[in-house]
Amino acid sequence: MADLMAPLYMLICGLLLSISLHTLPAAMANNGDTLSVGQALVVGDKLISRNGKFAFGFFQFQPASGTTTIVSKSTLSSLGWYLGIWFNKIPVFTPVWIANRDKPITYPELRLTRLKISWDGNLMITILNNNASTAESIIWSTSHFVNRSTAEISTNTTPNATAAVLMDNGNLALIAAGCSSPNGTSLWQSFDYPTDVGLPGSKLGRNKVTGLNRRFISKKNLIDPGLGSYILELDTNGVLSHRRRKPPFVVYLSWSSGKLAYTLVKTLIGLLDSDARTKGLLLPSYVNNHEEEYFTYESLDEASSTFVSIDVSGQIKLNIWSQGKQSWQTVYAQPADPCSLPDVCGSFTVCDGNSSPLFCSCMESFSPNSPHDWEAGDPTRGCVRSIPLECTASNNKNMSSSSSDDMFHTIARVTYPRYPQSIQDAMTQRECAEACLGNCSCTAYSYNNNKCSVWYGELLGVNQNDGVDNFSDQVLYLRLPARDSQDLTRNNKRKPSIVTVASIASCGFIVFMMFLSLLVIWSNKFKWCGMLPLHGNQGSGGGVIAFRYSSLVHATKNFSERLGGGGFGSVFKGLLGDQTMIAVKKLDGARQGEKQFRAEVSSIGLIQHINLVKLIGFCCEGDKRLLVYEHMSKGSLDTHLFKSNASVINWSTRHKIAIGVARGLCYLHQSCRECIIHCDIKPENILLDASFVPKIADFGMAAIVGRDFSRVLTTFRGTAGYLAPEWLSGVAITPKVDIYSFGMVLLEIISGRRNSPEVYSSNSCHVAYFPVQAISKLHAGDIQSLVDPRLQGDLDLEEVERVFKVAFWCIQDNELDRPTMGEIVRALEGLQGLDMPPVPRLLAAITEPSRAA
Repeated sequence: MADLMAPLYMLICGLLLSISLHTLPAAMANNGDTLSVGQALVVGDKLISRNGKFAFGFFQFQPASGTTTIVSKSTLSSLGWYLGIWFNKIPVFTPVWIANRDKPITYPELRLTRLKISWDGNLMITILNNNASTAESIIWSTSHFVNRSTAEISTNTTPNATAAVLMDNGNLALIAAGCSSPNGTSLWQSFDYPTDVGLPGSKLGRNKVTGLNRRFISKKNLIDPGLGSYILELDTNGVLSHRRRKPPFVVYLSWSSGKLAYTLVKTLIGLLDSDARTKGLLLPSYVNNHEEEYFTYESLDEASSTFVSIDVSGQIKLNIWSQGKQSWQTVYAQPADPCSLPDVCGSFTVCDGNSSPLFCSCMESFSPNSPHDWEAGDPTRGCVRSIPLECTASNNKNMSSSSSDDMFHTIARVTYPRYPQSIQDAMTQRECAEACLGNCSCTAYSYNNNKCSVWYGELLGVNQNDGVDNFSDQVLYLRLPARDSQDLTRNNKRKPSIVTVASIASCGFIVFMMFLSLLVIWSNKFKWCGMLPLHGNQGSGGGVIAFRYSSLVHATKNFSERLGGGGFGSVFKGLLGDQTMIAVKKLDGARQGEKQFRAEVSSIGLIQHINLVKLIGFCCEGDKRLLVYEHMSKGSLDTHLFKSNASVINWSTRHKIAIGVARGLCYLHQSCRECIIHCDIKPENILLDASFVPKIADFGMAAIVGRDFSRVLTTFRGTAGYLAPEWLSGVAITPKVDIYSFGMVLLEIISGRRNSPEVYSSNSCHVAYFPVQAISKLHAGDIQSLVDPRLQGDLDLEEVERVFKVAFWCIQDNELDRPTMGEIVRALEGLQGLDMPPVPRLLAAITEPSRAA
């Protein structure tokens, strides 16, 4: 009997449902958070979540107010309409999910468009037709979705759905009820099919059973939410990848899942807790079980509004609404510099990440290739010449018969474009320019360190701040036609000829060297940082000396006694004629060597302090770049701390070294006319003289910034293990990065070992990280066990505790919690008291054992 009743029961339920669904849907006003069977949502209607935070309905896509992108009225009037979800209470219109992102609804069809629950229990957007044979056409439906990894159409039927509900977290769900489904079961939800935005509670990852893969795909531009150029997904191999969807298929980020994923999440937790805007607000997590693998995050404050997005430029951003500023604030971006993504601006553009949101600009006398896309925020199609080159090829390949009419425009301090061609025969800048003018396909040239490079065709990857700092001399010469050159002449009063340009550029470096030479003569008349200039032993005039290369070859016995080396070259021992011992740093690599040479001369060439290594002079002949320092007989600090065969430094000397380094950094940060940030404080860059007096060395990564820190330093610098968290967060860098590094060095001075973690078992991700051990034992009052055992207890425990406290205040996650170098000096000297520092959460998050391990 039961076997007969079940089909009959299903038939009756089906007939009742069919009758209700075939009833003409009624238009609805704003009806809470639910769309029921028999109702329809039309333009002007909307669902609002119970907490009032989100709204769902039809809208016309527009760029967020407050952006500097200007979209013409004609463009806005031609935009289509979309069905989606947005923040309801925020004045800046911000969609977070769009159903028909690739199928906008045009205005003539708008009045006939409606959303309803169909007879088979699916949500669908329909347009009523005048054609009698077809009552309505379907624009979008939950019964069909595109599997984006295979581009195959799949079917996802959702029978007996009776309501669509907009949840408080911004998720739109189809709810089943009645005959065949338990009340409240979600048959379909928008969180399973994200667009370019991830709200708290949504997932990035895949269902291993069904094959569903939740991924984020950027918009085409600011006013077209269609599928764009970038994708963020967790693929079937368990690799989190951030890549381009379109050629060239470049992968920008690839992170294997498993235990490494837990480490990634804990790193994110540390970064979030280090920022006052996100501290205690968000909690990311990673889940991997037999059914699913995904990343997600939750908001611990329901009143806040936040979302993660992959934007038009490909950046992954964490955005939080600021009630005070009435705008979205990006608190984290990966990559921090949008210009690091290849071809983000297209050809013949200059990318400047500090000019966000409009970080792309056309080169001189070029204009956007697609003005419509450009004004909508998509510069990937690049720029084209406003006036074409007037160049006719002769019979000799592509040699121009009228090359002398073209001119060059200077673009200074940029990264060079990709795909350069070297011209070996060009020995001067003038010959290099003529080589470019002699080929109709040549669009630019450079002449740097006696090397001539030219570019043919499109120029790609020219960035203003990607790896370029205040000391860069990289100049790109852009070829322009004579007519453009004449326009530039009128705009700039006078445009020099190509011979003049080449001559001026060739003399530029000579003028720089003459300036340094004059400083030798004027050294007694000028003061820098409130100190007298350096005085060498050669010549009565003192100052920084310009050495001949042959003199340094003789002084170092042809560079026969190597003291050490690094990424930019080697250091050799030498002896001058007056028996002064010197250390000569011989820089390698044309570009990097030149940058370090200028950085060191600019930063320490004209300053003097007992705890800064003294620059005696330099050599600059041809492509040779050498720096001459005072010789430090005891070598670098790392030798004495970490090498077993080196002499052990007693505690009193270590304490004096810590104070000396602090005084040197305090001088750089607070006493110079322009603040100098070293950017690479570590034991290898702390040298010791015969009396173990420490001197900070290696200023190749140093940066000179204004007292208001108006220069935004974003180019990545430093050494792993000593890097402050803000290097990874993309914020402007201040002297507090040196303070963080100094704190890590203090811990190594106390322990006599590297801070880096040591893995105890190949089967475990548990690591012992000295800073984590030390802060725990400091709070417990047990510091004796943390001190270098080679000291054999010969130490002052009060001083050790004081240094420990200083170290942990230095490595706080939030730079605002770190002291200044002046305060550090007073604390180390015992002139200023210290409270017990809190535990830096970032260090603990990276190294504590995984809960899921």
